[in-house]
Amino acid sequence: MTRSRYQFGLSLLAGFFLLATLFAILLYLFIPETPVTRGPILLAAFVAIFLGCLLCLLFLLRRLLRPYRQLVGEAEKASLTAPASHSLDEGEFVLETFQSVVAQLQKQREVLEELRSEASKRAVSAERFSERIVASVPSALIAFDGNGRSIVINEPGRALLEVDAGALGQPAGTLLQNLPQLAQMVQQCLESGTLFRREEIEVVISDRPPRRLGATIAPINISPEQNERGALCLLTDITEVTQLREQVALKKNLESLGEMSAGLAHEFKNAIAALHGYVQLLQNLELDEKGAGVAASLLGEVRNLSEMVTSFLNFARPQPLQLEEVDVNKLIAECAGELRQLFTQLRVELVITGTVNTGTAGVPPAAAAAVIHADERMLRQALLNLIRNAAEAIPDSQTNRRVEVSTSTARDQAGKEWARIEIKDTGEGIAPADLQRIFIPFFTTKTSGHGVGLALAHRVITQHGGTLTAANSKDGGAVFTVCLPA
Repeated sequence: MTRSRYQFGLSLLAGFFLLATLFAILLYLFIPETPVTRGPILLAAFVAIFLGCLLCLLFLLRRLLRPYRQLVGEAEKASLTAPASHSLDEGEFVLETFQSVVAQLQKQREVLEELRSEASKRAVSAERFSERIVASVPSALIAFDGNGRSIVINEPGRALLEVDAGALGQPAGTLLQNLPQLAQMVQQCLESGTLFRREEIEVVISDRPPRRLGATIAPINISPEQNERGALCLLTDITEVTQLREQVALKKNLESLGEMSAGLAHEFKNAIAALHGYVQLLQNLELDEKGAGVAASLLGEVRNLSEMVTSFLNFARPQPLQLEEVDVNKLIAECAGELRQLFTQLRVELVITGTVNTGTAGVPPAAAAAVIHADERMLRQALLNLIRNAAEAIPDSQTNRRVEVSTSTARDQAGKEWARIEIKDTGEGIAPADLQRIFIPFFTTKTSGHGVGLALAHRVITQHGGTLTAANSKDGGAVFTVCLPA
């Protein structure tokens, strides 16, 4: 490998020799032509220049070759091939090493490119898998970043909030403006990392009925490098579960009340029968006009009390259902016929809409009959109580005197089909404090009545596996909604 060094040194020496000769020629041209002086001067100048160049060569050669030696040393350290043969000079060795390094770098680049491609494919696959998971979650799923802006909203979440895909990026306060309680919990989770589990909140969105949601809000680490904390919100509609839970509790309470009260009601009925007999004996006596009036009033009160006890016994002793196919549309039409005289007396208009086929004027024909399995006699009594109660709830001072009965069918989230009956009046509505007590036996806001009709209707509907709810309409008046499994 030292051959290249010798070649380099000889090249420099030849260069210096040529340089000294050039200077000697220049001196020869500019020195006067005196043979005596020209020869010695030229020789002295040539020798001096040559020696000076030789000294410079010796001084600079080491400095000039230092980077070259370092390059050769680094090439020997970084050599990725077998040790170079002695036949190769240092330049060839450096070139061969450089080519080997370039080839190795090219292989490493290809390996890195393959790894990058595989990592990219895995990232895309993981992202698609995450998207499929989010899309397959049946509950509403909403994620927020550290600034409180939405970054993920799945399809159930958009349906619940009634927003489209453009809602991404909205702040939590704007996105959840109809759910202030939920927005407050999300903000608290973002600020302090508070975890909320199975919180129940009530929401009202647009004109839809109030819904009960189960909310779980958990902090998530969005960016570990920047220590950014977000929030993941999972919402599940538990309205049906809550209603079922309340119905089961009410049913147990009513069953306990019925078992306890049945015996008392029986004893009351015996006592009332005795009172009825004594009053009839009084009427057989010769009484003056005043006494006869008192006896007649007493007999009326005894009969009224007997009817109340009979109604309570019917409520307290639920009879087993005799299930048969019942056409809801036809049943409502028959109930309307039975109550026609009452509606005429009260000057109330009865309007039936939906899929009901009554064959009467002003009622649209049915597209298809809503047939369910129910006890026709008991369901008839429940609907009669509800429609009658709607008519009696309209005060005499009301000018718009109207009761609407509409029917439809709907499917719940589980795909189960329900027959829906809605009875709406134009009365004064139900006081908010009374909505929770409207179906309790003997609770009534009317001056007349026993407070058993709505309780009996509620028991009959729940006994059929359905639901009966009461609410106030936004247009005024009360709305009773019956849902029965179809």
